[in-house]
Amino acid sequence: MSAGRASEGAGCITWWGFSPARDLLSTGPVRHEAEVNVLLVGSGDPRHILKTIAGLQDKQSLHVWVIESSMEVVARQLLLLYLALLPQESMGIHEKTEVFLEVFGNSEIRSQTEETVRRAASQLSLSVTEKLETATHPCLDTTLLKFKEQDELASIFKSWIQPVSSTSSPECRAPVLMSKIWDYRVRQHLGTRYDSKTGCFDWDLTMKLHGKGCGVINKQQYVRWREQGLAFEMREGIYQIANPTLLSSRVFNQKGDKVAVRGYWGDIVSSPYISFGIETEDKSLLKTQNGQHIKTAQDISFANVQGLFQSLSSRRGCPTTTPFTWVDEKSVTTDDLMSLNGISVTFLPLDSLHKLIQKQRYTNYFNTIYFSVSCVHQLGPMMRQIAAPDALLIVELAKYVLDLNKEQEAGYAEKVASMALEAGFEPWHEGNSGDVEAVFIQRKKKEKAS
Repeated sequence: MSAGRASEGAGCITWWGFSPARDLLSTGPVRHEAEVNVLLVGSGDPRHILKTIAGLQDKQSLHVWVIESSMEVVARQLLLLYLALLPQESMGIHEKTEVFLEVFGNSEIRSQTEETVRRAASQLSLSVTEKLETATHPCLDTTLLKFKEQDELASIFKSWIQPVSSTSSPECRAPVLMSKIWDYRVRQHLGTRYDSKTGCFDWDLTMKLHGKGCGVINKQQYVRWREQGLAFEMREGIYQIANPTLLSSRVFNQKGDKVAVRGYWGDIVSSPYISFGIETEDKSLLKTQNGQHIKTAQDISFANVQGLFQSLSSRRGCPTTTPFTWVDEKSVTTDDLMSLNGISVTFLPLDSLHKLIQKQRYTNYFNTIYFSVSCVHQLGPMMRQIAAPDALLIVELAKYVLDLNKEQEAGYAEKVASMALEAGFEPWHEGNSGDVEAVFIQRKKKEKAS
């Protein structure tokens, strides 16, 4: 029994990943105290970045290099990192966690959250359009992007800033009816089974997600997300403004012409709960009573994200301003964001993966390389040239791509293993890879006979 078409459920743009947040440096050989370089290809969101930072030792430093498949995803990653770096003096950790999750997983947001997104987009737009040689913040480095990509980023941020409320002003865009956009995707996905959609949602939850160990995903919350795209409702408020960060354009062929249609083209089946809400080190959050989980994936997501934000605050560098100076959220610039000791995040051009081998700088450079489900097709033999000695290759598997059957899921894992071997990596048997990610280590090069 299948609840839909595999090509439509996962969508064509990765707004969130199909695996939980991972500390990418907790696997593999012992790391040196020198800077660790991590390459993320298509991770879709900053979950791995935040989790890895949280696991760092005081003396360790980390440089994350990010390659995404679209500028819309880059813009959203920058926004989520901006929110994560807001100082407590301008937004408390509890409120910041709520806003982050709301932007992360809700098709519609509250008016207060929309205002926060606008202000953040305004600051991010400034940091991009200034086209400086050095980044305005080390965790928001877009200086290596192509000029046309920077221009596209600025255009995306501008679209988030423009009001979407209905007015007669020609400068204001027409309001986006996210409810209609979302319902269109659900209809396309379910086809003739749309009239029995609640049964389809229940099947995907109980027979697939719960069967894969995600029992903490609450039925009421999951069904509401499947129906309306609302995953996180933590505040009493009206969620009715389209989340602009989840809108993108998709090109369709119509009577021989290519037409770009703006809408929601991301995942409508697996859910944003996978990233932060199905695993936790706090076992009390996983307790059950009469066979039912006491806490939900929303609760766990909140606890995990809040914990990550607390870790960021503890790694905060010395402020350039007087400690504990109150900063009005309305006037927070990228200079006011938390500066994390020894942490850098650099965004590379969309087409840069196969060009890294042409630059001496990246030869034997990356200690850890991560590929998502959506970008694994780019994994090739050139990886051995940019991988550092004993580098780890971590590949997201298709466990939580729900529209795949067991045979397709297993076939994907076999294909990944074959591609990794061709790229000069072999399975890392010391680690427990499991069925969520596959972990490989670079094969040691044979020493030449003297």
